[in-house]
Amino acid sequence: MFQKIASYLSAFLLAVFLSACATPGPQPGEMDIRSGVIEEITLVQLQSNQHAGIGAVVGGIAGLGLGSLIGGGSGRDVAMVLGTIGGAYAGNEVQKKYDQPVQGQQIIVRTSNGVLISVTQAINQNLYKGQRVYVEGNGDGARVVPR
Repeated sequence: MFQKIASYLSAFLLAVFLSACATPGPQPGEMDIRSGVIEEITLVQLQSNQHAGIGAVVGGIAGLGLGSLIGGGSGRDVAMVLGTIGGAYAGNEVQKKYDQPVQGQQIIVRTSNGVLISVTQAINQNLYKGQRVYVEGNGDGARVVPR
């Protein structure tokens, strides 16, 4: 019985010791940062980050609310319908002003280990070909910043 307990205790202590030596994985809030040199910069058009239809929905709800304040009975119902339609139209027109593509740049960076990375981001006037830079983050969240 004592040998069995000693065996389990030894296995447990070995597991604790080995797990204490393990390298931790990425922690929440950490960011990958790589360094390199800009090989190429190309101007591109970035799609707006506005969600299509939101202006019409918000305008329609606002129009409905305003229409409900007018009159009573069937006149109020008509005012609510007209307010919803008018508000949706007005909200859609306002959103069109903010739904235009914006100027951006695609940046090709050769990292210090020779790998090419392509990052598309909003224009940063401080970047130029041949410049030493950092690439912060990865995926859609990656950004190129001067060193």
